[in-house]
Amino acid sequence: MENGEAVLTGEREAAGRLQIPFWLKSNLTVDEAAAYSGIGRNKIRELTDSESCSFVLWVGNKRLIKRRMLDEFLDNMYSV
Repeated sequence: MENGEAVLTGEREAAGRLQIPFWLKSNLTVDEAAAYSGIGRNKIRELTDSESCSFVLWVGNKRLIKRRMLDEFLDNMYSV
């Protein structure tokens, strides 16, 4: 599943959902964001708890992370 193969071939996981590599997704779950960025789940939750957080998207009670905005945020940070 390299370079978005799953998107092109339409591979499906056991649950029947299309597998999309998380580096190609617009929005990530907290677990995907942690794996993508190397930042721990608890730290991501702490960062996104703030109302001023620009890279969190709330869908009801579900917290999604805007991948591109997370990248921009991290590019401008010295430490988190």
